[in-house]
Amino acid sequence: MNALDPATFLAPLLTPEGRALLDEVRDTEPARELAVATRLRRDHPAALVSAAMAQARLRQRAAAKFGAADAERMFFTPNGVEQSTRTTVATYRAECFHAMGVRSVADLCCGIGGDAIAIARTGIRVLAVDHDPLTVAVARANADALGLADLIEVREADVTEVDTAGYDAVFVDPARRSSGRGRIFDPEAYSPPLSWAVSAALKAPLGVLKIAPGIPHEAIPPTAEAEWISDGGDVKEAVLWFRENGTPGSRRAMLLPAEADIRASPDTMLPDPPVRPVGRYLYEPDGAVIRAHLVAQVAEDLEGGLIDPTIAYITADEHHVTPYATAYEITDQLHFSVKKLKALLREREVGILTVKKRGSAVEPEELRKKVKPQGRNSATVFLTRVAGAPTMLIGHPA
Repeated sequence: MNALDPATFLAPLLTPEGRALLDEVRDTEPARELAVATRLRRDHPAALVSAAMAQARLRQRAAAKFGAADAERMFFTPNGVEQSTRTTVATYRAECFHAMGVRSVADLCCGIGGDAIAIARTGIRVLAVDHDPLTVAVARANADALGLADLIEVREADVTEVDTAGYDAVFVDPARRSSGRGRIFDPEAYSPPLSWAVSAALKAPLGVLKIAPGIPHEAIPPTAEAEWISDGGDVKEAVLWFRENGTPGSRRAMLLPAEADIRASPDTMLPDPPVRPVGRYLYEPDGAVIRAHLVAQVAEDLEGGLIDPTIAYITADEHHVTPYATAYEITDQLHFSVKKLKALLREREVGILTVKKRGSAVEPEELRKKVKPQGRNSATVFLTRVAGAPTMLIGHPA
């Protein structure tokens, strides 16, 4: 029997005995798993105990994405934990749907239901579709566990055969990983391909398509509005929006949790910022800003320029508070030399060293081992290029 078949992986956990076991093993620490499992197998089937322990581990991992309160009630698969949308991002998008007046969404390639749950919580009716039987069973169990079964219809089907007529919005989240090759970079190798997903999105008044944040800009359809989303400084995803009153070709960076956004249309995109000498301050743009190619907009706001034409670090003489970049005050600029850096850190009594790199082949941990920082002070070193030359910039958060 397939260990990931719904009948063996999930169904036993939905029984009263299975739910009781899940409650009992919920807070089991990794070091105690063997002892707890051995004890429980005296009174319960070994396969059920193993399934409960595995689900408990998945729930613990999922807490970072879904929050502990939801994660301890939901059900997960290993792929579901890895590939599902973080709740903060899903909630933001669901609120966008709600603000646009959307009342029904066809969620194609729904996975374990992360986006469907967030959308339904705004009161929107959702059709959640996936082709994998176990994934569908987990999504259905999650809708039920969170009290959303009346708003979420979960259907096992090939998404390319689903009729989405009558829905206010179509949301497509194609698979961007394969079991044999890992992460997929060619958009036409998505499952389903990007071209099909675009055609599906265009059939509704509002079409929304989730894509990999590293997608080449030339692969983005000119009719789409493209948005890159970061959460806590980490780029999580990119989304294409197709809507009647949108701005085709526009680019947007959305920074969560503050919901600070910066955008530009084809008519307002700026040329690359000028390259200038390193000033007193260095600004590290948020990854979503970089992916959206909006560094020039941020540089203009900061009255700054680039330290190198190929490096997305902005420098300026004045300190400006901005949500779109992290500011550092630079105290030293050195040509790359481990010996010089080690001497400087020893002189400054730096024991807490943060190493950042952009445009350098040196690995941060490798450098940290060589300089052996010791002392009561802290510093940040940037391994980068300045006007083409390998350079170290030393400073601290402004």
